[in-house]
Amino acid sequence: EVQLVESGGGLVQPGGSLRLSCATSGFTFDEHAITWVRQAPGKGLEWVSTASWNDGFTYYAGSMKDRFTISRDNDKNTVYLQMNNLKSEDTAVYYCARSPYSILWEYDYWGQGTQVTVSS
Repeated sequence: EVQLVESGGGLVQPGGSLRLSCATSGFTFDEHAITWVRQAPGKGLEWVSTASWNDGFTYYAGSMKDRFTISRDNDKNTVYLQMNNLKSEDTAVYYCARSPYSILWEYDYWGQGTQVTVSS
């Protein structure tokens, strides 16, 4: 059974940092891209960042490129999202999603999400 479980969310002050984790199981981890997507209150889904399956390529939404870093640990089957200099507009539920084999921009499995709240 494919599973993705996010963790690491919480309440942080503006300018602070958080590291989100997406622990996966049930599939061959290094054959699938993993993506972070977020949903702010009252808004639609917003793509944040993608880590390709095993070639080291990473992709970011423009507004987050200088503040967020995605990485994957193929030994732990986990993808991380390091978020620095957080802003109130980063408040959202953050989801990780798996892409089908050798596909980058489609998603077939999702985690349950982790809440990130940026507030003073």
